[in-house]
Amino acid sequence: MLPFNLTILGCSSATPTSERNPTAQLLGHGEKLFLIDCGEGTQVSLRRMHIHFQRIRHIFISHLHGDHFYGLIGLISSMHLLGRTKSLHIYGPPMLKEILDLQLLASQTTLLYPLEFHPTQAEKPEVIFEDEHIIISSFPMLHRIPTTGFFFQEKPYERKIRKDVIELLKIPVHLIPKLRSGEDYIAPDGTIHPNKIITIDPPSPRSYAFCSDTAYFEDIIPVVKGATLLYHETTFMNDRVANAADKFHSTTGQAATVAVKAGVKKLLIGHYSARYDNLQPLLDEARAIFPDTELAVDGCVFEI
Repeated sequence: MLPFNLTILGCSSATPTSERNPTAQLLGHGEKLFLIDCGEGTQVSLRRMHIHFQRIRHIFISHLHGDHFYGLIGLISSMHLLGRTKSLHIYGPPMLKEILDLQLLASQTTLLYPLEFHPTQAEKPEVIFEDEHIIISSFPMLHRIPTTGFFFQEKPYERKIRKDVIELLKIPVHLIPKLRSGEDYIAPDGTIHPNKIITIDPPSPRSYAFCSDTAYFEDIIPVVKGATLLYHETTFMNDRVANAADKFHSTTGQAATVAVKAGVKKLLIGHYSARYDNLQPLLDEARAIFPDTELAVDGCVFEI
């Protein structure tokens, strides 16, 4: 299987703290790096963790609240100053392009590399990227302004060939691609050899769901159903459910409830209010509902 991991670059909500930057995550799949949101301080976190950010080719911005994109122009500029020539693809709300264009115009900056912008919409799920290994979709959140989550889904792996059976049945090499795709083998004498005795089941495709700022929103449940790893914002503890509703954010219990109803394997909570110095009580509340929950904390890396 290809390596699949998530690095937390920032986990705070509206304002940074001395230990937590605003939201930013780096998803690695194979050799590709995908940046998800880009709050203030993101490039500093990347440098601190010795991550070569020129490898990032795709950046996904969930919405236009500053704690999710104020670090973007700085990162774009640093890539330029360091001599980047490869294209950079940005996916985000349509107005983000206007903001970036104005910032570059005001600083009289002409980038050395192509900046490709892909507008997202927050009305319905939509595939926004696809290659030979992964499909990435956006989907609506319930927040004060148009906001999307992102779902990263591996494509199914090919079946694994049993070399001993290949040799025993003297199966021609040119038929192996068909066997990998699941076809049976028909011998020259007409005997049908079922694929299941020639190949081994591949590993199950893995997935990561990023649920950015949102109030409790059951519409996301069918979208993220069965995810290997679900990140869901958890700005407040359960005693501040009224605050959460007023600000279109979620509580620990609400995030854990989504995880239960969606049948995900593991839950990450993050986007903590700066009022919380100690995050353990948030983790305890979430685990009371969904035991396999972890804290998204700056610098942590999670295997998917």
